[in-house]
Amino acid sequence: MTRQPAASSAAASRTSASGGASSKTSTSGAAPLNPGLLEPADESFLRVTTRAAGPVGSLPIDDDMLRHWPSGDLFGLSQNAGMGWSPREMTGPQFLLLSTQGGVRAADGTPIALGYHTGHWEVGLLVAEAARTLKAAGAVPFAAYCSDPCDGRTQGTPGMFDSLPYRNDAATIFGRLIRSLPTRRGVLGVATCDKGLPAMMMALARAGELPAVLVPGGVTLPPATGEDAGKIQSLGARYVQGQVTLEEAAELSCRACASPGGGCQFLGTAATAQVVAEALGMTVPHAALAPSGQSIWLDVARRSALALAELDRRRLALRDILTPASLRNAMTVHAACGGSTNLLLHIPAIAYMAGLERPTVDDWQRINSATPRFVDALPNGPVGHPTIRVYLAGGVPEIMLHLRELGLLAGDALTVSGTTLDAVLDAWRASPRRAALRRRLQEQDGVDPDDVIMPPERARARGLTSTICFPRGNLAPEGAVIKSTAIDPQMLDAQGVYRKLGRARLFARESDVIAAIKGQPTRRQTERGEPATPVRPGDIVILAGRGPLGSGMEETYQVTSALRYLDWGREVAVVTDARFSGVSTGACVGHVSPEALAGGPLGKVREGDLIEIVIDTRQLVGSVNLVGDGDRRLSPDEAERLLAERTTWEELAPDPRMPAESRLWAALQDASGGVWSGCVYDVERILARLAAGGKTSQP
Repeated sequence: MTRQPAASSAAASRTSASGGASSKTSTSGAAPLNPGLLEPADESFLRVTTRAAGPVGSLPIDDDMLRHWPSGDLFGLSQNAGMGWSPREMTGPQFLLLSTQGGVRAADGTPIALGYHTGHWEVGLLVAEAARTLKAAGAVPFAAYCSDPCDGRTQGTPGMFDSLPYRNDAATIFGRLIRSLPTRRGVLGVATCDKGLPAMMMALARAGELPAVLVPGGVTLPPATGEDAGKIQSLGARYVQGQVTLEEAAELSCRACASPGGGCQFLGTAATAQVVAEALGMTVPHAALAPSGQSIWLDVARRSALALAELDRRRLALRDILTPASLRNAMTVHAACGGSTNLLLHIPAIAYMAGLERPTVDDWQRINSATPRFVDALPNGPVGHPTIRVYLAGGVPEIMLHLRELGLLAGDALTVSGTTLDAVLDAWRASPRRAALRRRLQEQDGVDPDDVIMPPERARARGLTSTICFPRGNLAPEGAVIKSTAIDPQMLDAQGVYRKLGRARLFARESDVIAAIKGQPTRRQTERGEPATPVRPGDIVILAGRGPLGSGMEETYQVTSALRYLDWGREVAVVTDARFSGVSTGACVGHVSPEALAGGPLGKVREGDLIEIVIDTRQLVGSVNLVGDGDRRLSPDEAERLLAERTTWEELAPDPRMPAESRLWAALQDASGGVWSGCVYDVERILARLAAGGKTSQP
């Protein structure tokens, strides 16, 4: 449908060009009030009342309660009765159910008001199932909500400037909601997607003195025929390049989200966060990646509610579960899956909230070097199975069985099931559930479960390598990130090394990169009437000034998806201080630190500079360096001197569209240690800097 511009009221009141008079207006120039905006359609409003009989019965109040309870606790009972809860059922333990529910659904599931994404569309059903389970056990459930945005919906828009900052805001809100119910005995968190789920995990970790269980909201299904939710986001670039027709684009995009709820079908940030939550011990067994809306998915909510009640009975808190050992387990599972690089931001944040030491770049490097990748899931391949197949193949417990056999897990780590990880895995190995679901995958999709979650020796034989490399160099002295498994194998030499020497194409906005990929002029070229200079095979795209200080560290999936699905895209590399979607692929170096607007050398690159990228996908070592100025090759010392002498590119500045709240977030996370510390708010560190009169690097 073509979007029509709204006519101004001034234009609407003017005499038409054909000579017709406009509608009569008031003396102020405004149109008269539409009666329907004030007067109801019938006289039902006359039945308004000023008194009500109130709930029947009496509250279970005794002498001790009246003498010693705070007035808030007593008034809370009155509120409970006012909402219709039976006074006879108020004495049970009270549990808080938090979720990221969004949108409004009718009883039959049809939309009344849409949510931002499928990931929070159905999670209210999980909340209801858990609440019914708790109520049947004699408990009193409460529910509260804080919805979340969709990174897919905001790709390439100013909405992305709120994406990562939102995570901190939501964690704060969830924490305030937990503390605002003083009578809660434990918390069950239900969340699914890229920011809501990490925020929920952060909030539960901060409230670690309480029993808490996480319920991952599951995944959506891929279409029987068509494209997944990752590939579909590259339609614009493929259409411009003539790879799809208008009719194909319209049909494919209609059915990409084949079921109405759950996170995306690939092992991106949402799915990886679910996997990490289970690996941390925060969920019941086999909870991550369940198909949204199905009975097996609802079963996760029931089991989680029972686990929460049992933790309360045994006086086990989340701080007993979130330990250095569980943190290492989660990082190890992340490596085995080839998970999203965004978890390098979220896992340190969860650790900080739990009072644990945050992992460093060296910690990540060590674990990724020691852990083989043996999960074949989108977007990594080699086949690229959707997440539902990872779930049916055994999910996180199956992955951890293999890791335990390799001696890479701490089996004595406690989980919210109330027992150790070793006990959970022993039970899983012999579980009828495991055998039945793996058989279901074979029968329904014709897929061997061991081709999805492979025995490590099979993965080695098929050439799967470890996942994340942390290149350094004169353009990334504090480190950067690349998912080396996402580099096209055709671009590697016989030793598994990616070597790229190319000219820098310099950009300060993601939209300009997309324009150049499409062969269209950039914003500056349009303003100056200059011809387009398209990105071409062999180029190295430098997208600078898009870290936290520049754009809230936007996610640049528009760029990586366009390159992935263009025939020549593998010939282009990307280097940026922004971040990438969990489904991004290609030779894409992100999280470059220091970021350009904090004085990082990436901001001193010039158009046409010679850049060299080397990534050893087997040893997981790499570098990204300026090696030439125009046609002149530079020695390492010469390159260092040149970067020290240059000023930051004059076009780099915080995006003027960046909202004030995101600018504040950027300054606070910068004062708290920045990207490698998880972009958190380290309150003590911030207060100390304020007391000392210190400044952040915010321009």
